[in-house]
Amino acid sequence: MQSNSRYEPAEDTFFLADHIQNERGQSALEIGTGSGYLTKILEKNFELVVATDIDHTTISTQDERIQNGICCVSADALGAQFDLVVCNLPYLPSEKITDRTVDGGKEGLEIPIQIIKSAKYRLKPGAKMLYLTSSLANYTKLMRQTELMGFDVRVLAKKKLFFEELIIVQAILVS
Repeated sequence: MQSNSRYEPAEDTFFLADHIQNERGQSALEIGTGSGYLTKILEKNFELVVATDIDHTTISTQDERIQNGICCVSADALGAQFDLVVCNLPYLPSEKITDRTVDGGKEGLEIPIQIIKSAKYRLKPGAKMLYLTSSLANYTKLMRQTELMGFDVRVLAKKKLFFEELIIVQAILVS
């Protein structure tokens, strides 16, 4: 598996940033922090912000230095619960995972489902997860799977790009 230790924010990151900048609360978690761009936005409005990434080099070489970066898979190493979890999912459909920053596995679902399952146990009851996916993935199936995990799910926003449509999904933990 190849890692991309210098993830630069792109159109998808900026789109998600527009939808988290007004979120507020006590604690927030970003899964797959990459550049740290989204985490820095969350740090302005939350008392505690934690960011995880599967690649230690990514966390240690960010341009946007974050305060609480943890190297782990999804949120599996964390015991705390959060008011908000955000994730720019690796959503591209792929037969195998060669670039963990973008490859989502079969139908663009395998890795996103693992991440959402991990996030579920890090959310306070009634808390919210915002994740970004794409029309290139089977996002309707991903939303159904998220509902089956006990979330109230809806599309928060869509943005058309040349070759895809970016989709931000809001999932509120109900059970």
